[in-house]
Amino acid sequence: MSNEERNILPINIEDEMKTSYLDYAMSVIVSRAIPDVRDGLKPVHRRILYSMNELGNTPDKPHKKSARIVGDTLGKYHPHGDSSVYDAMVKLAQNFSTRYMLVDGHGNFGSVDGDGAAHMRYTEARMSKIALEMLRDLGKDTVDYRLNFDETLNEPIVLPSRFPNLLVNGSSGIAVGMATSIPPHNLAEVIDGAIMMIDDPEVQVDDLLDCIKGPDFPTGAVIMGKEGIKSAYRTGRGKVRVRAKADIEQNSKGRTSIIITEIPYQVNKARLIEKIADLVREKSLEGISDLRDESDRSGMRIVIEIKRDANPNIVLNNLYKHTQLQDTFSIIMIAIVNGEPKLLNLKQMLRYYLDHQKEIIVRRTQFDLNKAEERAHILEGLRIALDNIDAVIALIRGSITVVEAKEGLMNNFGLTEKQSQAILDMRLQRLTGLERDKIEEEYEALIIEINRLKEILANERLIYQIIREELIEIKENYKDERRTEIRPLAEEIDIEDMIQEENVAITLTHFGYIKRMPEDTYKAQKRGGKGVTGLTTREEDFVEHLFVTSTHDNLLFFTNQGRVYSLKAYEIPEAKRQAKGTAIINLLQLNSGENISAIIPIKDFGPDDFLVLVTQNGTIKKTKLEQFENIRKSGLIAISLRENDELISVRRTDGKSDIILVTSNGMSIRFNEEDVRDMGRTAMGVKAINLNKDDKLVGMGTVEDGKDLLVISESGYGKRTSLDEYRVQSRGGKGIKTYNVKDRTGKLISAKIVEEDDEIMIISLSGVIIRLKVSDISQMGRSTQGVTLMRFGKDDRVVSVATVVAEELE
Repeated sequence: MSNEERNILPINIEDEMKTSYLDYAMSVIVSRAIPDVRDGLKPVHRRILYSMNELGNTPDKPHKKSARIVGDTLGKYHPHGDSSVYDAMVKLAQNFSTRYMLVDGHGNFGSVDGDGAAHMRYTEARMSKIALEMLRDLGKDTVDYRLNFDETLNEPIVLPSRFPNLLVNGSSGIAVGMATSIPPHNLAEVIDGAIMMIDDPEVQVDDLLDCIKGPDFPTGAVIMGKEGIKSAYRTGRGKVRVRAKADIEQNSKGRTSIIITEIPYQVNKARLIEKIADLVREKSLEGISDLRDESDRSGMRIVIEIKRDANPNIVLNNLYKHTQLQDTFSIIMIAIVNGEPKLLNLKQMLRYYLDHQKEIIVRRTQFDLNKAEERAHILEGLRIALDNIDAVIALIRGSITVVEAKEGLMNNFGLTEKQSQAILDMRLQRLTGLERDKIEEEYEALIIEINRLKEILANERLIYQIIREELIEIKENYKDERRTEIRPLAEEIDIEDMIQEENVAITLTHFGYIKRMPEDTYKAQKRGGKGVTGLTTREEDFVEHLFVTSTHDNLLFFTNQGRVYSLKAYEIPEAKRQAKGTAIINLLQLNSGENISAIIPIKDFGPDDFLVLVTQNGTIKKTKLEQFENIRKSGLIAISLRENDELISVRRTDGKSDIILVTSNGMSIRFNEEDVRDMGRTAMGVKAINLNKDDKLVGMGTVEDGKDLLVISESGYGKRTSLDEYRVQSRGGKGIKTYNVKDRTGKLISAKIVEEDDEIMIISLSGVIIRLKVSDISQMGRSTQGVTLMRFGKDDRVVSVATVVAEELE
């Protein structure tokens, strides 16, 4: 028997391999791995939603067993393993996998720790409310259908998808020779982008970026930089760096912890914690003393406790470097367009979606028009019959069969077969006058509706107006806040250009909580007033620094350890008067035990200006201001300190001013700063005043004509003394008396150089603030104890004083 007789064809193996492989590759691409650009779904997800819809498994009905849904999908439309269907359905029900869940799951559907869902026989599910928008108008011939795998049923080729699901929920998949990775986005932003394209079809990708800021992951976190987003939206490919949301906190015992509340998308929390623990065990990560997962149903909380001698910012940066607390999300926007995979940019994705919606509206309108015209046709027949009711009744009564009656109606009254059948089916009650009126009203309404539908089909502008209105309706029903924060990198944008320049008040507490507030937060009060509560601090915390500056000014932060850090005023987070603020260690890379002792606002670094620094033990140093212009994030040395000494005060000067220093025991000394030679930034300084053993410096000021020295004690006593009463002495002496310290007054807490128009803010241990005009404070001699400026509750005392220039506060 020959090969032909045995139906055997000779085929080149190489050609067969090529053909079979390409067929297989295209099958995987189109039928499994890559989503359709129109509804953003792969076949398995589309079939799951269609099966649930057929089962009546809608949000207003009880949940059904997942096994029932999987079985229906499997048996009718998706001839693959049950796990492939169930796993796909589970992802649609996970709030950490899908931005806007299409399935409402009931039971254990897995966790962000990588735990799998319970078996399908234990879980239940139904469609979510937003999933109904994917299937809306499906019954109005809006999409094409095809036969299922065994050609016994029809299934939709695509869903109507009344919102841009491909961008909103994203998609990922690995096919043969290609992969897609489309991130989820915020529904409101994507719809705004689609509306922008409807209003202006020539809009460019960069214009769409005004609406669609970037990916919005279900797990939140922070995207670092915008260049990767722009690249992806312009070309279809890009990479974004995603960081966990981390805060550095201090507890009442002074221990520092890093608190992780959000992690990058698709990162397994359990494995992440395990990786951190391994790195600590291997000594690859230093400075971590404990690691705990305190997550519960209210949210994620990973606590990383820091050793006392470690810098939490350095530890956090190492965590970003070595673990998935910082991850890269690759964006590859490939989708099926007209049966072929294509790499698309943002504008193309929205354009294909809007083209799909245009087709949906046209087909829906045509469907409604056909139905309306069919009904109008029937009503026209009923009207003819009612106008000739006696003849119609006589004809029907005289007919032997239904067929004869139908033919008689068609021949005698010019009716169609459908109209004749409708007349024969008509009930006798339709002959009443009221029913006749209803038929006329319905017919007139139908004619209006038919004209409206024809107008829509003839006018593309009306079609897009309907799409626009329905998208806005969906946005209003389902919009939510953006979860993923996008932080521009310093090299990408000049943030200062976007910040309005205005005066603000800034406070820093003893335990290091800083905040920015509008300058009018405080109102001037009479001397001896009770004050207003300026902030809600944690127990035992109190304000140490308070000053007014501009949002565009540089702030130099000098610490007790002699280091200096720099921030712009607008980088201080804004907060309300009652808020405690942000921990300063979230903004500055402070070392263990390092506290802020002085903050200097700088508008410009003048070449002829100096900074004068004094320490608690009486050392003074003068350095050119320009040496502090470029300060690293990790800070610089501002003064080298001797053992058991701390930096307490810093002033900006012109290099020729008289300096006055005041001690806690009420001593003072005035000398010209030319007695202090100009030194380098890291120099140690020279002796400013000879202190007794139980004494220390509490303040420094620069002498100006017409100004007074204001001193305030712990118990709220204070006074002004003319600077003329302080003679110029040589640097390094004992000084002269400036305040009569008594038990009831307490030691001096502050010394300021003031003038009549100034106002001061006095802050107590309990956080109460009083604002006084300097002119309301009595002027007295050097050796007096002053008058009461602020009254306290029990166990309260003055801890900080700040001066405010009156003109700046008007």
